[in-house]
Amino acid sequence: MFEGKLRKLFTPHSVAVIGASENFEKLGYHVMKSLIKGGYKGAVYPVNPNSKTLWGKEAYSSVSNIKGQVDLAIIVVPTERVPKVLEECGKKQVNGAVIITAGYRETEKDEGKLLEDEIRRISERFEIPIIGPNTFGFVNITDCVNASFTYEFSLIKKGGVTLISQSGGFCHLIGFLAIEERVGMAKLMSLGNRVNIDFPEAVKYFLDEDRETRVIVLYIEGIDVPRRLFETIERAKNKKPIIAYKSGRNEKGDAASKFHTGSLAGNYRIWKGAFRQWGILEVQDSEDLIDTAKALDSCEPLMGSRIAVLSGQAGPGIIAADILEKEGLSLSKFSDQTQKKINEILPPLAIRTNPVDMGPAWHSPQRIISLLNVVSEDENTDGILFLNMFASANISLVSELEKTLRDNEPFKKPIIACLNAPSGVWDEEINKIDGEKGFCVIRTPERAARTMANLHRVSRMME
Repeated sequence: MFEGKLRKLFTPHSVAVIGASENFEKLGYHVMKSLIKGGYKGAVYPVNPNSKTLWGKEAYSSVSNIKGQVDLAIIVVPTERVPKVLEECGKKQVNGAVIITAGYRETEKDEGKLLEDEIRRISERFEIPIIGPNTFGFVNITDCVNASFTYEFSLIKKGGVTLISQSGGFCHLIGFLAIEERVGMAKLMSLGNRVNIDFPEAVKYFLDEDRETRVIVLYIEGIDVPRRLFETIERAKNKKPIIAYKSGRNEKGDAASKFHTGSLAGNYRIWKGAFRQWGILEVQDSEDLIDTAKALDSCEPLMGSRIAVLSGQAGPGIIAADILEKEGLSLSKFSDQTQKKINEILPPLAIRTNPVDMGPAWHSPQRIISLLNVVSEDENTDGILFLNMFASANISLVSELEKTLRDNEPFKKPIIACLNAPSGVWDEEINKIDGEKGFCVIRTPERAARTMANLHRVSRMME
């Protein structure tokens, strides 16, 4: 139905903001700010019948009066005016719309349902793909298209993770965590009431057409016809890894989902089985989601279950080893050749078998980096946890690591690191290395180990 139109929706050459404003208290102000301050390079057409100019641009009384082609219309007018505005967009041959305005099916009021039905009929008549209504919009971070009312999404690092969410609030949670955790994202979107773009349509587009998306993340509350989503994923034949976070797992959550999105959450046990059957990794919390998405985007696939733990201090290494065992992974047994090299690098007092205590060498970044390189080549090791907490003697470790990564080929196995230090000590260097050349930084040893376990689960699913 929307062949070719979704790319123009997500990567528009021109955007009309219908309801644009210079009043801070209006959503039209914040949408204009997101587009302009977010670095959008295409044409922006503010539409407001009460203004001649807005944000230094000519304003139009109607989308019909715009002379050029409009790829995307962002609609932020009052609820009852949306159908008329959408009709004008259809006659203007607008390629897609984001309807931020709320007050439709989610209210469970007859007038809201009738208005949404009218929006659906208009969209079908003109074949307009719609995100919403009742949405914050979407952000195409790759191409600097911030079609939302939150400019700060434009601060997210560019990468390969795309989030498709039923909740705008969850997009804000994950988007701001992405900034803190240096997660590279391609797109994030809130489906809203899903008048004609639901999970199947969005997932199909990002699996088949969006080259920048390498990892897909789903936040699901409730879906009217779940089978459509799973059939879409099945046809894709594991093109890209998919992570899901399902809420509404109990009676109270189910009722809240019905009010929030207009759909029941459904029996959670059925969802859980469906995720397994169709090769979707289910995560249990926001940290698990963002860590796993980051590692899938940054690291090479984990091809086995044998993990080396290299720790600058014994305690974090033991903690990580405990988590790995609990999650069903094993500590690798180094080959004789690898063990011999480790013995040569570390002094006799060090624990030189897996998990390796690198503590006695912490004053020498070169030795620690040599250990990482040696173990990464070990034939009996599939992935590495590299854990180093700051101490004054190892202050130059991360700067030396940055030089090594910059000057050498990417790691062929996933390296998940935990590099903790007081604010301002390693921040600049970590920003340079995180997500580069197969190297990923996660905040704690526990989270790093659980992320490695999720990489293993994904690799088995992708097989």
